[in-house]
Amino acid sequence: MRAKVGQEDMTDAGAATSAINDANGVAENILAIFERLGLKNTQPRRLIALQLAAVSASGSDFTAPDLCQNLLGSDPHMGRATVYRAVDILLQQGLLDRVVFPDGTHRYRLCGTRRHHHHLTCTQCQRVIEVAACLPPELLATIATGADFELEGHSIELYGRCAQCRGRS
Repeated sequence: MRAKVGQEDMTDAGAATSAINDANGVAENILAIFERLGLKNTQPRRLIALQLAAVSASGSDFTAPDLCQNLLGSDPHMGRATVYRAVDILLQQGLLDRVVFPDGTHRYRLCGTRRHHHHLTCTQCQRVIEVAACLPPELLATIATGADFELEGHSIELYGRCAQCRGRS
């Protein structure tokens, strides 16, 4: 006898499958970047890709030391330099964003989008939210001209307190 599966169960199963597919896609993208740069597909790089895919699926951000610590649980021989090099490569390739906090510390976030965006960062809980808002190109051009500067890019860091943290006060 087959159990009847409700619509809600199907939605949950679909969401779980989608998250797994997304995580696999992230890991494959990371490995493709390494391969495109002529780096071998080694066990440590595969573990890094899988760990970063899990971080991406959770929507959280990370520090390089945290990533190292988590990877050492999977492979006690994981080289710290290997992890830091991988983070640098993925940052340079645009898969990771470096989010700077008001106190000068930073974390990494797998944004993985090629679309232009910035981050809102909660100064209380350190929650990071991606936003598509930006300064108008005309204003950027005016700023650059006024400083006799040729812009190659920009990053806008916005800080404040999220709704949850404001509600706790």
